[in-house]
Amino acid sequence: MSFFSRFKRKPQEQPRPLFYDIVCPYCFSKFSPEEVVFRASHHREDDEDFALREDAPLNRYRERFGLDTVYDMEAILNPQDILPEHRTYTDNVLTSLTDRYGETTRRRLCPHCHNELPVTAGKVPSNIISIVGASQVGKSVYMTSLIHTLQQTTADRFDAACMPLNAEISRKFRMNYEEPLFERGDLLASTQKERMQEPFIFQFVFKDEKKPPLTLVFFDVAGEGMVDEEYMNLHGRHIRNSAGILFMVDPLQIRSIRERIRIMLGDKPGEWTNRYDEPRDVVLTMFSDFISHQEKGKTDIPTAVVLTKSDMLRALADEDGDYIRPNSNVFNNMEHHDYFDLTEFGNIDGEVRRFIEKVDRPFKGTMDVYFNETGYFAVSALGSNPVDQKIQGVVSPIRVDEPFIWLLHKLNYIEGRE
Repeated sequence: MSFFSRFKRKPQEQPRPLFYDIVCPYCFSKFSPEEVVFRASHHREDDEDFALREDAPLNRYRERFGLDTVYDMEAILNPQDILPEHRTYTDNVLTSLTDRYGETTRRRLCPHCHNELPVTAGKVPSNIISIVGASQVGKSVYMTSLIHTLQQTTADRFDAACMPLNAEISRKFRMNYEEPLFERGDLLASTQKERMQEPFIFQFVFKDEKKPPLTLVFFDVAGEGMVDEEYMNLHGRHIRNSAGILFMVDPLQIRSIRERIRIMLGDKPGEWTNRYDEPRDVVLTMFSDFISHQEKGKTDIPTAVVLTKSDMLRALADEDGDYIRPNSNVFNNMEHHDYFDLTEFGNIDGEVRRFIEKVDRPFKGTMDVYFNETGYFAVSALGSNPVDQKIQGVVSPIRVDEPFIWLLHKLNYIEGRE
């Protein structure tokens, strides 16, 4: 160390903001904590302002997802109608109101859809992770396998817990996704464009209280909607306001290798579909929807390009490595503990980049042009290709959590080491 280097100033940490903008994990609107509204904690028959009523914004939201209309809801309270001395702030964020009857409510709602917000909203960054991709790439299956893996093993390796936001989400996820796939071996049906899935909201909470929880919002958008501009305009806010993106690409979407895999698999092809959207079409739709409005026409949202169904690539493996070698990293599971292994990432990222550049250069070029920060991964949510809608053997995910752990690193939740 030189004499003068001892006197260099250490870079100072940025001061923590007094509060953070909130992104609603239900409708993905972005707003200041001062804009929240509250649900009254009681109702009265002798006061019209506190009478039970229908909540129109909440029912509009529920109708979009095919949920039942709810009646007889408590009144909405606007903080501007409450005297300042009856508003309570925690960590500079408005967290409760006391009404004219002396009753206190802590039920903070999104001002747009009137769903109840997480208790941490406004106090910590609203970091939301989105899954996108065209139809048939296996987003629902990947989401299920990822959450199952995070809950069972990954969270513990990073001194954290992965928990559903509420009991209703826990029940729906377990009954409709986890049990069919992991206990009965049934393949999940594709999400239909006409039937919007309500977001599955989980929180990745660290035992270290200095680290804010990460909100995982898996918005299971029907794939065909991802190449429909009107659909994207209507439901694309979850991507625009995300802190990270998991971009799913199915090798069978890529025309140049689809027929080759079909030939190699012979009379045991497993599950196939006749129509696939090109990966580049999804990027172009995202570009016209929001990327084109960003600085220099590029997005800074860290994006993990996730090549799905990696087990099928064994049909392409040969020693010459024209596409991929039999001993490729792609086929070996990898567990990251305590930190993100940058050496292992360099290996898998380089291999998948080269593979995609070889088989779909237009898509790779489009990603390079529109995304500032990308990482390339290969995963198998099941470990094998299902036949007749049934999984053969035990579900054995391969590297499913690696793209998510990379996003944890990019969002400064965990460190990366060589």
